[in-house]
Amino acid sequence: MKWIVCFFIVPTTYIILSLLLSFITIKGKGESKKSEKVIYLTTNGIHLDMVILIENIDSLVLSGIKYNKNEKYLSFGWGDENFYLNTPSWGNLTFSNAFKAMFLKSSTLMHITRYKQKRAHWVEVRVDETQLKKLNSYLLNTFKVNKNGMKIILENKGYASIDDFYKSKGSYSCFKTCNSWVNNGFKESGLKSCLWTPFDFVLLNKYKTHKQL
Repeated sequence: MKWIVCFFIVPTTYIILSLLLSFITIKGKGESKKSEKVIYLTTNGIHLDMVILIENIDSLVLSGIKYNKNEKYLSFGWGDENFYLNTPSWGNLTFSNAFKAMFLKSSTLMHITRYKQKRAHWVEVRVDETQLKKLNSYLLNTFKVNKNGMKIILENKGYASIDDFYKSKGSYSCFKTCNSWVNNGFKESGLKSCLWTPFDFVLLNKYKTHKQL
């Protein structure tokens, strides 16, 4: 009986606390006259990514990343390696993959997608030079590198011809998800963020609401 009660109480408590912490806003610096740059947030329904113009990405971050001259944007996401490679959509979700990602120590990946033009569903986030610099530093420090200091790409593992996976630092868990990784990047960069969130929609909504005001 105790196990049955725990089976329902633990996930319920997690969801309630997650929502409460998600809706607590860390205001950051806020926009100013110096907030002349634009980055974007996007989601596939599971993974929240940040999208940046290639011209605004530091050369150290770009080094070792595959992209073409006619591509203008790169999106960055972080997550559990097994989950990324085997769960590209909700239709591929299995209990085993979800359990391993949430509760077992695992390797992680950076997912980078290349775009030739802006997509209509992206959510705009205005940043200044200092915030952009900090965000670039956050991205750079997430990549795992080999003994020669080069990023480690997983050849032919992308979902399509416009994306790739790279080895990254850290271990995924129910407390450090793909979406909390984006949120932490915003928080460390002085951008509006959640106190903590494992969800994609809360951070997105903070900027959607801001755009409407």
